[in-house]
Amino acid sequence: MDSLRAELAVLAARLIVEEGLDYGTAKRKAAKRLLGHRPAHDLLPSNDEIEQQVREELALFHADTQPSQLLQLRRAALTLMEEFAAYHPHLAGAVWHGTANEHSDLHVLLFTDDTKGVEIHCIDRGFSVQVGEAPHYAGRGRIEQLTLAWPPHEREGFLAHLSLYPDKDIRGALLPDAQGRTPRGTLSALRQLLQQPAALDDNPPH
Repeated sequence: MDSLRAELAVLAARLIVEEGLDYGTAKRKAAKRLLGHRPAHDLLPSNDEIEQQVREELALFHADTQPSQLLQLRRAALTLMEEFAAYHPHLAGAVWHGTANEHSDLHVLLFTDDTKGVEIHCIDRGFSVQVGEAPHYAGRGRIEQLTLAWPPHEREGFLAHLSLYPDKDIRGALLPDAQGRTPRGTLSALRQLLQQPAALDDNPPH
């Protein structure tokens, strides 16, 4: 079973790196390719196992391009978070963790009890957004999510997802994950990360 988990983790990581899939979709697709069906949950690799394989995949096959792509994404995330600084933005996902590449999107959490205010801000600024939903970071149901191109009005930008949380949920946003890492970063943390010479070579600060 350990060898099967490892094989699934490697294939899922390759799908994430090469196709930009999210972890859940990559797991399901890897299981279907290898087994023809989805195995029991306890046989699937964890996200941490897959992330380790993603890092190895990037180091082995994309070391010449991924660092510059990550830097570009983090700079774009910085301007996005500055645009929405009034809503306590927190950067999440591969761009924060350092595993992003050309297929990655920007994922930013905003904290406000005035979600309509965020939408009005986008309208006033001329941003074209799509309204959808995303799972709560703590697994408590679903929250509203706005998706837009960033930087706006540019031919070559990134897809950005703004997840809207009530103010009270900010208290758990920076709790360490199972590996002791900070799972998300504030605007000031991202600025600090971008100032570090080795910002592209490792994980964000704990």
